[in-house]
Amino acid sequence: MPEAAAPTPIPGKRILLALLGVVIVAVAIVAITILRRPPDPKFEDLGVVSPFTLTDERGQPFTAEALRGHVTIVSFLFTRCDTICPVTTMKMANLQEKTFDVGDRVKLVSFSVDPTYDTPARLTVYAERFHADPERWRFITGPEDKVRTLIEGPFMTSMMREGTQSNGAPNIAHGGYFLLVDPTLRIRGTYDSNDIHRLDELVRDARFLARTMI
Repeated sequence: MPEAAAPTPIPGKRILLALLGVVIVAVAIVAITILRRPPDPKFEDLGVVSPFTLTDERGQPFTAEALRGHVTIVSFLFTRCDTICPVTTMKMANLQEKTFDVGDRVKLVSFSVDPTYDTPARLTVYAERFHADPERWRFITGPEDKVRTLIEGPFMTSMMREGTQSNGAPNIAHGGYFLLVDPTLRIRGTYDSNDIHRLDELVRDARFLARTMI
């Protein structure tokens, strides 16, 4: 019986060419990934959140220092509002879900523009209605003069009363946008809650600040 032929050795040149091909493909993949990656966001500097002491839905003091050390998404509402507030609060709930994986590096705070009526107890009921995570999403009230100083000052929105709603509650004109506050209490952007693309940018920007500043 004839002996089996010995396997033909692969020349070293072919091995080198194969390895070179693998390297070229890997470099091409990395280059394409880098080129497709969106540029780092550019942030505004809209001022710093001034010191304040208000009250959260648990009846506990809530100060400006509660915003320090993490990224904060800020909104405005009042519990008797039956028009824009339920919509914007639902969008805040969606932001809560979309940033769930980053934990307490991104938090949410909603300030009442009707603080005389919106007691901590009423805000608690409202928070539960929208499944707010009490570890990440706070609802804030307090003396009207102090709330107004903060909201119409650094937060740049209105608390003007414009007549009465169909349910008998006051119609309070206030911003339908969200604010982004960085870990040093600087306001880094405003985001129209009616613009789905801006809300996507808000999530991206919040994640970026959480990754680069914390």
